[in-house]
Amino acid sequence: MRTNKSMKTNVTLKLDADRLREAKVLAAEEGTSVSAMLADRVEALVREHRGFERARRRALDRFRHASRLGWQRPASLDELHER
Repeated sequence: MRTNKSMKTNVTLKLDADRLREAKVLAAEEGTSVSAMLADRVEALVREHRGFERARRRALDRFRHASRLGWQRPASLDELHER
């Protein structure tokens, strides 16, 4: 699943012994190592965050340029509630 061929760097984690045991079982069930499983999860989190940030920037840009869509802020609350 990884497409980036950049240099890998080791990371040291401190985990509760029971959590590590559970992680080893999960990794074995997935047919991978704990290291590879955690690396995949971190990469997925980063991709998700990047996608969220892109969407957020697009939404804010659209919001800033709402006047281009013909919308204008009402001069008062009374104007807003006029029917």
